[in-house]
Amino acid sequence: MRLNDLDERIVHALAEDARRSYADIGALVGLSAPAVKRRVDRLRDQGAITAFTVRVDPSALGWETEGFIEIFCSRNTSPEAIRKGLSRYPEIAAASTVTGEADAVVQVFAADMRHFEQVLERIASEPYVERTKSVLVLSPLVRRYAWGAPVD
Repeated sequence: MRLNDLDERIVHALAEDARRSYADIGALVGLSAPAVKRRVDRLRDQGAITAFTVRVDPSALGWETEGFIEIFCSRNTSPEAIRKGLSRYPEIAAASTVTGEADAVVQVFAADMRHFEQVLERIASEPYVERTKSVLVLSPLVRRYAWGAPVD
């Protein structure tokens, strides 16, 4: 499903603040509150909007260290096996299979360097992992939680 410009602006407004009222969004995009609600309900029914959530600064939870781990797997390891293995780690914020040399890339948040090292060691000891390569984040430069046309 491809969003039209108006739906995209509504989604963008909700992504910036999911608690924003339909009236407020309507004022931003030029619709009445009931019209915005109908569009949001339709977007939810069609699966374009999958959830309303909260974003928490990881440092507020004590996660001061961020890094990415490339995972190189043994031959014939399925994405499902990787997903199942990695889903046990609460420190993993995101994991994806990728093109290139690595089989997957994992975003990790940890309390400190020692904690990150422990997570890295645990991931490296998974039976399907042959080797890993990691990098630490010094400063996040861009983080997007919404895509599309910004609301004016």
